[in-house]
Amino acid sequence: MDSIEDLSAARLPLVPGKIGIATVLFNSSGVLPDFLRSLEAQTYKNFVVYAVDNASTDGSASLCRGQGEGFVVLEKNVNTGFAHGTNDGIRNALRDGCQTVLILNNDVVFGPEFLANLVDALARSHADMAAPMTYYHDRPDVIWAAGGRLQPFAGYRPVHRGMDKKDMGQFAAESWIDFAPGSCILARREVFSRIGLLDETFFTYWEDTDFAVRALRAGLHTLFVPSAKLWHKVSSLAGHRSPFQRYYAVRNHALYIRKHCSALHARILSAIYLLCYRFAGLRNGEKDPRIEVWKEGFTLAELSARQVPRP
Repeated sequence: MDSIEDLSAARLPLVPGKIGIATVLFNSSGVLPDFLRSLEAQTYKNFVVYAVDNASTDGSASLCRGQGEGFVVLEKNVNTGFAHGTNDGIRNALRDGCQTVLILNNDVVFGPEFLANLVDALARSHADMAAPMTYYHDRPDVIWAAGGRLQPFAGYRPVHRGMDKKDMGQFAAESWIDFAPGSCILARREVFSRIGLLDETFFTYWEDTDFAVRALRAGLHTLFVPSAKLWHKVSSLAGHRSPFQRYYAVRNHALYIRKHCSALHARILSAIYLLCYRFAGLRNGEKDPRIEVWKEGFTLAELSARQVPRP
């Protein structure tokens, strides 16, 4: 991959301007106070939050609406999913002339220089996208993701760099990465005109990795910015290993593999996963439900035209 210096000479400069922050609410009232305090403390003040509420029943939308003119709240009558909700936020940010768009979970906490560090790095490096150092909220010195890499041989499987390792300064330098988790991605507005928005077929989970593969194939570059630090309350809303999470994680993994791998490669990988699920079922004395969920995702990929939404 190009060095940061080489790419800086090739990209047009980014003049820091208004950031559109796209965040999706779904019964988020328990995590919003920390998120709102983090935003209020930012030294970089030129941003607007586009909060898309997916039919919350806990007053999440009202909490955001009470923050004033810096928040645009878009309410839905049904839960349309993370990808669709995020796309609504992105579209509104682009329509309002934002120079950059920050896809950001609201189950996160960050310091006052967070936005400033991300924007500065994006402008200085001339990268297309930027991602922070992300820690576990309940283990604040343990890394959740220092960006990530993709493994093509394993169906472009995403691997979080440094995951579950204590931060000992091993990721102290800015570097190019293959992908950024969807919990936080800062992108130039031109990125979306190049590759479109998130693929709403995924609903939730794997849409960020799908976005990263499309960006890589389009020749876009993502910069890891260790000075921008984020603490993530991992799976605080969907629930760690909840039935909801397990269903979409398995279904969308199959969908993702079929979408991005050749037909032969996808079928080989699918056979391996199904075999593993069958062995797991034998050990438990019953059919593993992931078998049918995986087949559903694989079929969905083959039936869908997978037209990526445009801004």
